[in-house]
This record gives sequence, C-alpha cells and structure tokens, in this order.
Amino acid sequence: MGKAEVGTPKWLGNKMKSKGLQKLRWYCQMCQKQCRDENGFKCHTSSESHQRQLLLFADNSRKYLDEFSHEFEKDFLNLLRRQFGTKRVHANVVYQEYIRDRNHTHMNATKWTSLTGLCKYLSRTGKVVADETEKGWFITYIDRDPETIARQEALAKKTKMDKDDQERVTHFIEKQVQKGKQEGEEEEAVYTELKRENPEEKIQIQLGSKIKKEEVQLVPSSSFADKKDVKPGKSSDADDSTFKMPYSKDIKKEKTTEKRKLSALDEIMREQEASKEKSGRKDYWLTENIVVKVVTKSLGDKYYKKKGFIKQVIDKYGAMVTMIDTGHTLKLDQSHLETVIPAEGRTVMVVNGAYRGYRAVLKSLDAKNFCVTIIIDSGPVKGRVVEGVQYEDICKIHTE
Repeated sequence: MGKAEVGTPKWLGNKMKSKGLQKLRWYCQMCQKQCRDENGFKCHTSSESHQRQLLLFADNSRKYLDEFSHEFEKDFLNLLRRQFGTKRVHANVVYQEYIRDRNHTHMNATKWTSLTGLCKYLSRTGKVVADETEKGWFITYIDRDPETIARQEALAKKTKMDKDDQERVTHFIEKQVQKGKQEGEEEEAVYTELKRENPEEKIQIQLGSKIKKEEVQLVPSSSFADKKDVKPGKSSDADDSTFKMPYSKDIKKEKTTEKRKLSALDEIMREQEASKEKSGRKDYWLTENIVVKVVTKSLGDKYYKKKGFIKQVIDKYGAMVTMIDTGHTLKLDQSHLETVIPAEGRTVMVVNGAYRGYRAVLKSLDAKNFCVTIIIDSGPVKGRVVEGVQYEDICKIHTE
C-alpha cells in the first residue's frame, strides 16, 4: 500500500500521529483515549465502554476530579523542581514542557480551567511564588525539602562565621594602625642652640680618617692644649669638657624604622582591602531604595534619561522602577539603568565592591578620573575614608 498523498485526511492524520500530540478536545480522560478527528471522538463517546465510565464518574465526580487534580499538580511541580529548580520562569514554558509527555494528565480533567487559575492556587498554597507581568504569569518554585533547608542553613551559618572572622581581622588591623600612629607620635630629636659657658673659649673640630661618621667631637681649645696625647677620632671618658653631638643619621634611622612599621601595616591593609574587593565585587548591583537613571531608548523619549527609584529587585538582574516624575512603575533590566551621583555631602549607598551594602557620605568628586572619595557611615568600619571609588559603585539613596 503506497503512501498517502500530501493534503489528504490520511496524510494529516499520519502527521499528527508522528508528532505524538493531538488535539485536546478529542481526548477522553476517563477512558484515557486520544481520538484523531471529530468523527472518531463522536464514535468513542457513543461506545458502551465510554458510557460505563461516565456512570462511574457520575456516582462520585468529586473523587475523580480530586484524583486527576492531585496527579496533575504532582507531575507539574516535579517537572518544575527538576528542570528549573528555584529559578523564576514563565508558567507557560513549564506547561509546554509538561504536555510534551503523551501520557500526561490533561488540564481539562482537573478542577482548574486555565493556567492562571493553577498559578493562583499554587501561590495561595505556598508551593510557588507567582507574579503577574505584562508577559504573563511567572512562577518560582519554593523548595521545602528538609535536606535543602538544612544545606541552606549550614551555608548561611558558614557565611556568618566568615563575616565574623573578617570583622575580627578588620578590628585587629585597626588596633594595629592606631598603635602604629601612637608610636609615630613619639618625641623626635629636638635641635637646640649651642651655648658656651665661656664665650671667649675657641672650639676646635678635629676631623680625621678614623673618625666615625655617627659622631663629631667638639673639644674646647683649652682642654685640647692640656691633653695633646688624645688621638684623633677617640675621646676620653674622664674628660668632662668633651661632649658628643647626635648625628643626623641616627634620627634618619629612627624615622626609617617607623616608616617600615607603617609600611607593613599598610601592606596588611592593602591585602585585606583586596580580599574584600574580590568577595564584594559582583556582576549585579541593583539595590532597593536607590535612585537610578533610565539609559535605554527602547521605551521612547518619555522615559529616556529620566530618574526613578528601585521599588523591588527581581532575580538580582531586574527591578521594578517607579519613575519620580510620572509615578509609573516599569520592569527594567540593570543594563537599561545607571547609577546617580548626588552632590557632595549627601548620603550614598555602596552597591558594589569591598564595601557593598554600606552607607557612606560623599566627600569629594574627581571628574577627571571618574571616581569619588567617600566616608563610610555604617558598619564596623564607620568613619573610614575610601578614595578612588568608581562612579558605578555608589548610588544616591531615595528619600521620601
């Protein structure tokens, strides 16, 4: 027997059969039978086996509806958990993946008449987080597995311990810096005017090849005349008239030692700052209650270069932005937004980098290098001055 010609009913039927899915209106859930066309479905509904199934359904319709609904919900949530996890995904995408199985439970056999009703039910029962947008319903699975919850708690505990260790190290470094500053404030050598008790005496300075560079002997002429046997470069401890002047190299050595101590502390602080910068630097920066500017032209000139504040952050990279001028709320991606830099002296939020999440006060602007200097205003490092912070790492805070 040859193949059916293209366009004939048999050709269409073979095509639908090869796809695996056929029209839902020709499917009988009670008998779990899929008919290929309207005539086949009509013949099935008038069959004796179908009539027996209808009598069983009429006796206890609630039981069958609950059974089909429970099976549909279970399979739908299993697919959502396995394939998408806790990611935010369009509900219709999950449904299309679900109905690819030829033996799935059809929605018209459940107590839900539409996908919207299913989303509202799952959100009301606390199984998913559902939100309606212009593109439809989006759902996020809530994983309540005990193992997952225990794993999340252990991760949160580890993060808290790491943060505590980091704060302890920061506190220790600050104490070392304070100690170094106090040592640096010790009294340095003070040079005073040279005075002689007998102004008439002449002072002779002896210089020779064996004289130490660290000291120069100042010997009064009268004393030198009495002690001619004293060799150059040597001094007599019994001679009270001979005294030593401190050489400036000793003072330089003390300053160099102090500078080395401070350099070691600075090195520790730089390493700590680099570690904090690495851990705090992310590829997303959106934070609630900050002022942002719309930089995309896809929304038209009405919103281009206009300012708004972030009302809600969605999935780290998106946000619900309320425009300040019009009050309209838009859902935008972070690539369509940029930070807003306020005037000097105003409060800002650090949105990226080592001090991510801290409030700070804008001290000064460096327009040439596109960076600012800020003073941390919260947390364990309150009062610290941070220089060279890039424009995109801070943002103005929205105030009512």
